[in-house]
Amino acid sequence: MKKVNVNEWQVALVFKNGAYKKMLLAGNYWFWKNEQVLIYDITKQFVAPVELNILLQDQALADILQVIEVKESEIVLQYENGLLKQVFSAGRYAFWKSVVKNEFIRADISRVEIDESIDRSLLSKAPLNNWVRSTEVQSNEKAVLFMDAKMVRLLEPGIYYWWKNPVSIQVAKADMRRQQMEVNGQEILTRDKAALRINAWLQYQVTDIEKALVQNKEYEKQLYVAVQLALREYIAAYSFDELLEKKESLTPFVQQQIQDKAVALGVELYGFGIRDIILPGDIKEIMNQVLVAEKKAQANSIMRREETASTRSLLNTAKLMEENAMLWKLKEMEYVEKIADKISNISVSGNGDLVSQLKQIFVSPK
Repeated sequence: MKKVNVNEWQVALVFKNGAYKKMLLAGNYWFWKNEQVLIYDITKQFVAPVELNILLQDQALADILQVIEVKESEIVLQYENGLLKQVFSAGRYAFWKSVVKNEFIRADISRVEIDESIDRSLLSKAPLNNWVRSTEVQSNEKAVLFMDAKMVRLLEPGIYYWWKNPVSIQVAKADMRRQQMEVNGQEILTRDKAALRINAWLQYQVTDIEKALVQNKEYEKQLYVAVQLALREYIAAYSFDELLEKKESLTPFVQQQIQDKAVALGVELYGFGIRDIILPGDIKEIMNQVLVAEKKAQANSIMRREETASTRSLLNTAKLMEENAMLWKLKEMEYVEKIADKISNISVSGNGDLVSQLKQIFVSPK
């Protein structure tokens, strides 16, 4: 025989020749060699050594066990003394009724939405996070929720959780801030076959997320193409020279052309502009030659105007000096002063008054 001690927080199951016989509570017991005794801690989960239904035939044992059955479409959350300990999938589980307070919460995971009774702070932590899928919508975004390829609702900024199950979930997001689109390197021919390269920009903002993400596919690409076509329509209608004259009307034309398309895409336009118009090499060289010729012509015209003005000024001065002897003398003194600043000696030859001689040189006889 053998002696077995069962402590206060233990339960013993007795088997004879492999068959269950009885349950024993705390105490000291003697057993024959062909009897097997399994001792369990009643503060922990009970794992049956044989089919649980066989053990539950013993009413005394059934009364101190709490059996949890979990269906295929369920999970059960076990809280031990108020704290989440583990999550059970489909199956049967047993716990001892003891001083340890076990609480079980069922969740139907065949539904996508998570019941509000489950603490959201636990959804992103182990062990529950293995059963949950989530998405985050930033503060500058809005989103559209699709389930099994069907639109369900719009999502405002926040964090969203759903159970993992066969239901397909997709979340399409759109940035609701004002954005800028670059439309660069557009090779476009004018009416007279001059190839231009256009770099432009467009500012816009998504205002109707359902139009942008549900009613249209890739709204940004569609908006880009609309700008391309409007640019080509305008530039192809004019020759190169006409385009240079009417380039100021290009921006309002493009804005007007894409306005209705933008509304249909769920966006609002805030501005459009041309950053660069790049000319091909041969046209650029011709334009430079024209510019140089124009500047030379302007320079020649200015020089002729200045020469004419200078000649007219000299003529007026000469007439005044001819009519006013005092002015002549003052002018003579001015020149003598300038000459004296440049040289140290002045020699005057000949007879007669110096002023009279200068007058004969500069003023022709009447």
